[in-house]
Amino acid sequence: MAREDIVVGLDIGTSKVACVIGDVSNGAQGGIEVIGVGVAESDGLRKGVVVDIDKTVGSIRRAVESAEIMAGVQIGSAYVGIAGGHVTGQTAHGLIAVGDGQVVTQDDVNRVLNAAKAVAIPMEREVLHVLPQTYTVDEMTGIRDPVGITGVRLEVSVHIVTGAVTSAANLVRCAHLAGLSVEDVVLEPLASAEAVLTEEETNNGTALVDMGSGTSDVVIFKGGALMHTASLGVGGWHITNDLAMGLRVTTQEAEQLKREHGTALPEAVDPHETITVEAQGSAGPQTILRREAVSIIQPRVVEMLDLVQQELQKSQQMLQGGIVLTGGTALLDGVEQIAGQMMEMPVRVGYPRDLRGLSDRVHSPVHATGVGLLLFGTRERWSGKGTQRFIKGNLFDNIWSRMRGWYSYLKDDYF
Repeated sequence: MAREDIVVGLDIGTSKVACVIGDVSNGAQGGIEVIGVGVAESDGLRKGVVVDIDKTVGSIRRAVESAEIMAGVQIGSAYVGIAGGHVTGQTAHGLIAVGDGQVVTQDDVNRVLNAAKAVAIPMEREVLHVLPQTYTVDEMTGIRDPVGITGVRLEVSVHIVTGAVTSAANLVRCAHLAGLSVEDVVLEPLASAEAVLTEEETNNGTALVDMGSGTSDVVIFKGGALMHTASLGVGGWHITNDLAMGLRVTTQEAEQLKREHGTALPEAVDPHETITVEAQGSAGPQTILRREAVSIIQPRVVEMLDLVQQELQKSQQMLQGGIVLTGGTALLDGVEQIAGQMMEMPVRVGYPRDLRGLSDRVHSPVHATGVGLLLFGTRERWSGKGTQRFIKGNLFDNIWSRMRGWYSYLKDDYF
C-alpha cells in the first residue's frame, strides 16, 4: 500500500497510548477506512505531561506494533495529540490594509493571520494552533471566508492555542525514539471534537468535555469556530485514587472496581448490594456495600463537573447545542445524568462517527482523540497543510532553537 494512502493518529494519554491507522486511498468521497487499532497501557505521563521517557517510548512502541500487525502495514509517521494544564488559549486580533477597492485574496488572508499571531508569547511557550473565528471586511462582520470580497481593510479574530515548549518537545522526542516522525502536534480536545461533534453542534454553540484519566479538557465552539479552551487538572485517575485510599485497596483493584461496579448515582444501587474487593496487603478479600464505593465516586464526579460548569460560565458563551462528554470517564455510569442536572442543558456522550472498516474497534469515547487525530491528518492530506481552519506555527523549528542549549541529549535528527 502506498505511503500516501496511510494516515495515523497517535493518542499518548495518561492511562493509555492508542494508535489508529486509516486507509484514505479512496479520497474524500470514499471516506476513511480504519484498518488498524493498537492500545497499550501508559505509565509514563502525569496529567498529560511526559514524566518518564523510557516508559512512554515503550508504550508507544507496543501500541504501534499492535496496530501495524492488525493493519498489515508498517508506519513511519503520525499525528500526535497534546494536552495538559500547560495548554492555554487566548483571543487575538489582526488587521491589514487590502487596498482601495481591491478583492481579498488568499495571500491577504495569510497576511492578516500572521498579523494576528504576532502577539507576545513567552520564550517557554510555543504556538500550536492559530484558529480563525470570524473575519471583518470594512464594515461587514461575521464573515467566515473573506476571499473574493471587495474591501479596503481586512480584520480577523483568532483563537491562539499555546503549550509549554518542553512538554511538546518531550512528546516529539518520545515519538522519534519509538521510530516515528511527527507530522503535526494537535490539541487533543480539538481532535476529539473532530470525531464526535456534528457541524450543527459546532455552529449552534456546544461545549465538548474530554474527560480523560489525568485531565478534563474543555473546548467551546460557536459559529463553527473554536471560542474557548481550558484544561482542568482532574480526571478518571482521581476517582480511582479516591477509591484506593477510601477502601484501602490497590489502584489496580480500585480501577477494576470503578469499571465493573462504579456509578455516580447512589439511588441506582440496592442499599444491600455487596461487592468483594481484594484488600491491600495480606488482609485478603473483603466484602463491602456497593454504596460505600458510590459514596466515594459521586463527590469526585460532582467536583469535576462543577469545575467544568465554572469554566463554561467563564467563557460567557451561549450553548444552544448543549454539552458533549467524551473520553473514558464519560463512560462511568451516572456522569451524563448528573451533568444534565447540574448544567440544566442537553448533555450527551460523544462517540466517533462516520468511519468504515474496523469502526467497531474505535466506537467508544475512549478512542475519540485517536480517531480525531486520524480525521485531522486525513483532512490535511486531502486539502493540503496550512488550511485556513488550522494555521500551525513553526513548532519544531522553534522548539529546537529554544531548547538547543537546554538539553544536550537532544540530537539534530530528532527534529
